[in-house]
Amino acid sequence: MSSTRISRRRVMQGSLMAAALAGGGTFFGPWKHNRVWAQGAAKPIKLGLTCDASGQYGASGQDDLLGMRMAIDEFNAKGGVLGRKVEWITTDTETNPATATRVAERFIAQEQCAFLIGAVHSGVANAITQVAAKYGTIYMNTNSSAPSEAGENCARIKFVWDGNGTNFSKAAVKNAVERIGRRWLLLTNDYVWGHTTSASTKALAEAAGAQIIDNLLVPQNTRDFTAYLLKVQQLKPDVVATAIGGDDIKALRQQITDLRLEDKTAWINNQQDWPDIWGAPESLFGVFGTTWYHKLKLPGVDDFVKRWQTAFPKSPIPVPGNVSYNGYMATRELLLAVERVGSTNNAKVIQALEGHKMPAAQRMQHFDAYIDPVTHQVQQTIYLARRNAKPSDPTDLYDILSQTQPVNALDDAAPGKCKLVAMDKVPTYEM
Repeated sequence: MSSTRISRRRVMQGSLMAAALAGGGTFFGPWKHNRVWAQGAAKPIKLGLTCDASGQYGASGQDDLLGMRMAIDEFNAKGGVLGRKVEWITTDTETNPATATRVAERFIAQEQCAFLIGAVHSGVANAITQVAAKYGTIYMNTNSSAPSEAGENCARIKFVWDGNGTNFSKAAVKNAVERIGRRWLLLTNDYVWGHTTSASTKALAEAAGAQIIDNLLVPQNTRDFTAYLLKVQQLKPDVVATAIGGDDIKALRQQITDLRLEDKTAWINNQQDWPDIWGAPESLFGVFGTTWYHKLKLPGVDDFVKRWQTAFPKSPIPVPGNVSYNGYMATRELLLAVERVGSTNNAKVIQALEGHKMPAAQRMQHFDAYIDPVTHQVQQTIYLARRNAKPSDPTDLYDILSQTQPVNALDDAAPGKCKLVAMDKVPTYEM
């Protein structure tokens, strides 16, 4: 820490900080000391954007990044935040928890990032959470949707922006059991998101009267699904519920289409990320969940799409999808929270985000949303969709079937699993 960075110390956390300044401070929390860096108009607010650029979620990670950049650019265009420019850095987290750990550590300890934003893979998100919690650094998990992210892996410093596997299952499962059939087969990516999502689907399906006839575990980075699809053909389930993500679901969908299996049984894909379907719309089938679509007939949507296209005219995907939307919303709400409290003090920003309500018109969704103060997950509108048989243009891939209110898609188990540490246990900082 250079002397120029300590130009304005503040007493934080009362007597504990005073003890530290006296030279003998034993601080609460796992971190060695609290951080109070120089602020003021001359010092930018620095964000660490933890986005995959390679691996299973490389495409989604880069789409996530565009949403974050758009929000940052919009704040800077109006003069920054608290009169300070917002800067950002990013590094490929490689869809790899070990890499994400190193990136998060460097962003906080060396690059002095005030906040971290990003992640699609839930193992990556959990790895970032562990590092962020050590320093008390606020972390916006934009697109990781394992129920465990707002359950057993929740954290006081983390806020979860995507709908999770349970939210999507609650919107789809009961109706599918009643209208399609009771013999269900699960296809599960063999990592935390797949396991927790399929567990939720299984519980909800069985509660509705279904029988789970098998749960086939699929290793990450699988490209040949022949054995799994042969099993589907042998068992002839009424419904196949998949929890397969990223490049894996692209390969699975293409092989199902090639074998013409899409009409042999009913398919429910828990969540469909926009970057995973763009470029292969012919393989889009079944029913799937999402949190946003660029053709929702809601105020603000068209304007948002135009701003995004103006900002990124050379994007390989011509319109924003749910992943970019989540990146934008998480970044925007974080910076708005800093403005509301007039400070980057992490304790104040956390308190400003807990329970924060977001009107539907601002979210460009059908229903108002809020950040659950118990789990730190955004409770929001959940959409179910299928392939659009009558597209108005090449980007019009979805036919939105329903919109579920947050209260009806709640992950009821999360509050019992999430144990947030007390605020006085969180290392504090102001940068």
